[in-house]
Amino acid sequence: MKNNIILLIVLLTVVFNCKDNSKEVNKNKTISNSEILNDEHLLDLIQKQTFNYFWDGAEPNSGLAPERLHMDNIYPTSPKHTVTIGGTGFGMMAILVGVKRNFITRDQAFKRFSKMIDFLEKADRFHGVWPHWLNGQTGKMTPFSKKDNGGDLVETAFLVQGLLAVSEYFKDGNQEEQKLVSKIEKLWHEVEWDWYTKGEDVLYWHWSPEYKWEMNFPVGGYNECLIMYVLAAASPTHPIDASVYHKGWARNGDIVSSEKYYGEDVILDYYEHDKSPIGPMFWAHYSYVGLNPSNLSDKYADYWKLVQNQAKIHHKHAVKNPNNYKGYGDSIWGLTSSYSVKGYKGHRPDKDLGVVAPTAALSSFPYTPKESMKMLKKLYKDHDSLIGTYGPYDAFSFQDNWFTPRYLAIDQGPIPVMIENYRSGMLWNLFMKNKDVQSGLDKLGFTYSKK
Repeated sequence: MKNNIILLIVLLTVVFNCKDNSKEVNKNKTISNSEILNDEHLLDLIQKQTFNYFWDGAEPNSGLAPERLHMDNIYPTSPKHTVTIGGTGFGMMAILVGVKRNFITRDQAFKRFSKMIDFLEKADRFHGVWPHWLNGQTGKMTPFSKKDNGGDLVETAFLVQGLLAVSEYFKDGNQEEQKLVSKIEKLWHEVEWDWYTKGEDVLYWHWSPEYKWEMNFPVGGYNECLIMYVLAAASPTHPIDASVYHKGWARNGDIVSSEKYYGEDVILDYYEHDKSPIGPMFWAHYSYVGLNPSNLSDKYADYWKLVQNQAKIHHKHAVKNPNNYKGYGDSIWGLTSSYSVKGYKGHRPDKDLGVVAPTAALSSFPYTPKESMKMLKKLYKDHDSLIGTYGPYDAFSFQDNWFTPRYLAIDQGPIPVMIENYRSGMLWNLFMKNKDVQSGLDKLGFTYSKK
């Protein structure tokens, strides 16, 4: 499941089989061995490249994140000018990383954020909730699938996570910056989280003016959607009751698991929707670009142990390599939903097609720093054909001699953000300072660090 099952249905119809003859001209051939061997230089490099997806690669009119960028100039699955709401939330955080690492100035970031917020204010919303995709030129909803043509609460949660981090960054700034903060606050307050319960004890993913609730996707855990429930509880204007979290997300406690996989406790139940013992790695990233899992717990889980164990399981799977896939090992690991040899697939240890997505290991730096650094160095030292303008390409398979010179916003975005959380904790610190977020966590019974 990457954002929803419909995504698989839409994208599985498209076959991507891009060999070396379709690759982008590699702009990283001049990287010196000293840069590759120096950890800090290499982290700076990949953060700058992936940040640039959201800076140089942004949709020009809106400033929002393009849903995908294909360096082979083939756009087979989404209309031109399509921007992604969830990817834009990650991109906002990536832009803050750009300021932190001196890729851009604070003023440049402020001007870009102003452009983005002005666009989001006027764009289509459905009870305050943005759709999965927008047309970056017009602000009109672009259907993600036939019935997915209204509000997408999960994508909106990923966007709001980014918005609140931006708000915290600028809240003590000058008069113009505080005006931007006020605009963000208004957008945050207008999201009608409670509407998306239908009056039940669960949050629903979608609502459409045309198809109403026909998508019928109540969101129970465990998956990538924890942040949606936290924000819904945190809303000062349209909050959900705590019972929606405990009955809907936690399924009256059935979310808890006592199972082990590769010798590690899985902590929570990954079987609910995907019938797998462990999820794709993005489940350990999307909710946690802002929500700090360290020292975070409730009556269901120790969230640091949860996400760290998931990364350890993925790494152990690559080392053991039960399918004998070419290239797998200590320095090549990590499975998530991504482009694949044929279409788009939800890769994980029990559903492994031999396709590795760099974002899986690289966005796991806070959890597995040594193992993630080995992956990073291996890519840049020995496999630079897999790296392009905006960092590592989305996915590759040594088993099938395949890679695709293409990027997805939702895969590139977590890389610079989670690396920064590993290096300085910047985005975790910003998001966790938000008073509304703290109120939501308190309401749901979490314990956490308020630093």
